[in-house]
Amino acid sequence: MSPVRVVRPAHRRLIAATATVCALCATPLTPHAAASDTPPYSETYRPQFHFTPQKNWMNDPNGLVHYKGEYHLFYQYNPNGNSWGDMSWGHAVSTDLVHWKQLPLALSHDDKEMVFSGSAVVDRDNTTGFGTKQNPPMVAIYTSVDKATGIQAQALAHSTDRGRTWTKYRGNPVLDIGSKEFRDPKVQWYEPTKSWLMTVSLSTEHKVRFYSSKNLKDWKQLSEFGPAGATGGVWECPDLFPLPVDGDKKRTKWVLVVNLNPGGIAGGSGAQYFVGDFDGKKFTAEDTGAYTPPPGTVRQDFEGAGFGTWTAGGTAFGDGPAAGAVDGQSAVTGFDGAALANSFHGGDRTTGVLTSPHFTVESAYLNFKVGGGRHPHQDGTVLERADPPAGTVLADFEGGGYGDWATTGDAFGPAPATGTLPGQQEVSGYLGGGLANSFRDGDSTTGTLTSPEFTIDKDYVDFLVGGGNHPAGSDNPTAVELLVDGQVVRSATGKDTEALNWAAWDVKNLAGKKARIRIVDDNTGGWGHLNVDHIVLSDTKARPVSQETAVNLLVDGTVVRTATGSDTETLDWASFDLRPYKGKKAQVQIVDMNTAGMGHVLADQFTAADAPAKSVVQRAHWADYGKDYYAAVSWENAPGDKRYMIGWMNNWEYGGAIPTTPWRSAQSIPRQMALRTVDGRIRLTSEPVNSLKSLRQRTAVTATGVTVKNTAQPLGGRPAAGKALDIEATFSLGDADRFGLKVRTGAGGEETVIGYDPTTQELYVDRTRSGAVDFSDAFPGVQRAPLKPTNGKVKLRVLVDWSSVEVFGGDGEAALTDQIFPDPASQGVEVFAENGSATLDQARIWHLDSAHH
Repeated sequence: MSPVRVVRPAHRRLIAATATVCALCATPLTPHAAASDTPPYSETYRPQFHFTPQKNWMNDPNGLVHYKGEYHLFYQYNPNGNSWGDMSWGHAVSTDLVHWKQLPLALSHDDKEMVFSGSAVVDRDNTTGFGTKQNPPMVAIYTSVDKATGIQAQALAHSTDRGRTWTKYRGNPVLDIGSKEFRDPKVQWYEPTKSWLMTVSLSTEHKVRFYSSKNLKDWKQLSEFGPAGATGGVWECPDLFPLPVDGDKKRTKWVLVVNLNPGGIAGGSGAQYFVGDFDGKKFTAEDTGAYTPPPGTVRQDFEGAGFGTWTAGGTAFGDGPAAGAVDGQSAVTGFDGAALANSFHGGDRTTGVLTSPHFTVESAYLNFKVGGGRHPHQDGTVLERADPPAGTVLADFEGGGYGDWATTGDAFGPAPATGTLPGQQEVSGYLGGGLANSFRDGDSTTGTLTSPEFTIDKDYVDFLVGGGNHPAGSDNPTAVELLVDGQVVRSATGKDTEALNWAAWDVKNLAGKKARIRIVDDNTGGWGHLNVDHIVLSDTKARPVSQETAVNLLVDGTVVRTATGSDTETLDWASFDLRPYKGKKAQVQIVDMNTAGMGHVLADQFTAADAPAKSVVQRAHWADYGKDYYAAVSWENAPGDKRYMIGWMNNWEYGGAIPTTPWRSAQSIPRQMALRTVDGRIRLTSEPVNSLKSLRQRTAVTATGVTVKNTAQPLGGRPAAGKALDIEATFSLGDADRFGLKVRTGAGGEETVIGYDPTTQELYVDRTRSGAVDFSDAFPGVQRAPLKPTNGKVKLRVLVDWSSVEVFGGDGEAALTDQIFPDPASQGVEVFAENGSATLDQARIWHLDSAHH
């Protein structure tokens, strides 16, 4: 069978081993890291109207409940550091969901348990006996994780002083099924049966289970829902609630939110939802029907005896198409006909490339099926390793010792390793007979290896690096660091693989400086080691060898479109937008350059079509289409039966590497949720909580009737610029291919683009040039949400904070949430149109005051 994919409950642990987190940081990882002299809540990237703890790591919102005039926000919190660990419940309260007061730690981890996500209720009838009817208790229902066994079970704690102090129940746990993947209970009072209803996740089974109780202590199973919708990662943080459809209280539907990681719509973490009915026992989702892809002309279906005009290189694809799974592989499903392209021949250790002949682009889209490993194409990589860059070799680790390099600790031993160390997976990719390898006695050892001082007299520092993914600036790094004047100015880390690959630092702006290289292993957990070799000062930038399993479209020899599998042997539809390349010569390449787990690719049914095919993930329903909205759950007992929801504004693909200190992570703006009929289908919509308007400064900057053509221009002049803005804008469609707004624009081309594509009818956010983007390969990119114009117009609401944008399209049917880390001086606002013209009918821009004052 194929290598087992380890699905880790990533929102509970550091970063999943499969995550692609930064190898290179071209700027210091934590700008203004010496923030101890900076007043709280004024640090470089500190959000001004989103909740953040004063310091330390935060993730999922928990225990959302309204009681005695206060909205309670509990959250996953590490009281002891700025990375994931020691999970406990932090606590904040607000009277308006905008101004928050941070309170002392509510529920703490201890020697036996960590306190994972959950919910809170007001036990008004004192069914638990924890309080009185005159002073009903607040009860927290949380997942207790046994540190000794890893078992996840549901437990209780209560408070009789408005959540200020808490007592854990002596009878914990109250619901234990012996599972290590059973978590995140959302509990509510279900009036028809006068009982408590729990919605809880069976994470790796892609199921949600429902339980009932009269007293919060004794639970009876009602039913299960799932698998359904998107199932590319673990299901977490479920939520179930009713909402009227189009404001009609006589027509109510139920919404089941199921957060997913990885496998979200934008990659990594995401919040999907289902609309349906709940009868007191069972949730039934509305039937969306079978999917039929758009018709087209099949260009390659791999039904012949060989690959036909396609050329195979390497050994991974075998001599011809596969009739499903090959030797050693789990069952392969989702392909059409009798065969497909399958690069598992010889197992994951083989590599190869399957290339189509050149063709002229004539159709609007190329649709195809893809499966296999989730190893995306990375720009700047090459398919074959070149000779090492020429230059001054600072270390090749070929001698019997480390020479004049200084060592501390015992991780690197007295001399370079000659390859793989005892207990280690096979190490590959190093040069010669030796390398620096800190796996001595396993991951339990730590230490440093520091070069003598040298002068930077060339443009690049190139080196080979592998091992653990624990970036510099995290609590326990495994990193290669460049030190100038004792300060870390460049850093790199591994990618949780024993295969070394090239990394390069651009050091042109450090010419003439004295520097040292320091290799740091300060980690004793999983992948707590580093492999390093052949450090060279060079005028040539080393290019890493591809580790992708991807289907690529090449135009003029350059990859312009790419798609990858989702760590599954089931193929699903993908699509390349060919419109920009009409009339050009192109090729398709199916590439397997990966030798690690799920290091293979599956492909089939390449079809030229006039419309794009949609994957299961694209056909699923998403509360937000951005990269940074996860663990979304809603408040219970909100006044006026309002349904407010909030999400963790981060992503497990890079959550531990974002460049903020002394805190890490924010929560989204709370949103009022509704169900509306859009294009004949009931959709979950959202808008920022109305009280956010209290932060608007009195006078708005306005613009009306601005027509732009093939350009971008400042909007409203200097008064429109800012780091914390609330923007309302309406555009009329013209003939432009794309149009919209650019925010946080500034020197060096920094910009965050909020645009609309009339052809695909998509709203998008492009943060590829939004500032600091190089701390993770998974961070830069473009996120898209479907949005149809209304009467030829597109309406936007954009919230800009010091390190985020939240975009709401139409009447809230499209939402995109993305973190950004621009230079503080980048504050411009522009209107733009590409390849044609569009008109900004009206815009109003308010500067927002800080919620911290």
